[in-house]
Amino acid sequence: MLQATKKWIFQKISSVIMVPFMIWFLINIMSIFSGSYDEVINFFTSQPSKILFSIFIVSMFFYSALSISEIFEDYIKHENAKKYANLGVFLSSLIIPIITIITIINL
Repeated sequence: MLQATKKWIFQKISSVIMVPFMIWFLINIMSIFSGSYDEVINFFTSQPSKILFSIFIVSMFFYSALSISEIFEDYIKHENAKKYANLGVFLSSLIIPIITIITIINL
């Protein structure tokens, strides 16, 4: 299977996974939007919310990294610049979700 085909399949799978988590997050964030600080903390400290939000964050960054990587492949002509741009996206798509998940777990 071609590398581009694998990326396309992973991008579609991650978008399908992301949709129900996005709906869940939007419904819940609307319910606590006008709530107090304690309600927001209670939402993010409950066990199901931690797990679901963590999965949402990971799938969102995975999808974003694949999408941005495709843009780099199409528009950056220099191989070194493309390599470093993809490395930066890859590292940020690992570091930011890890920091977010650790912060939520420690709430």
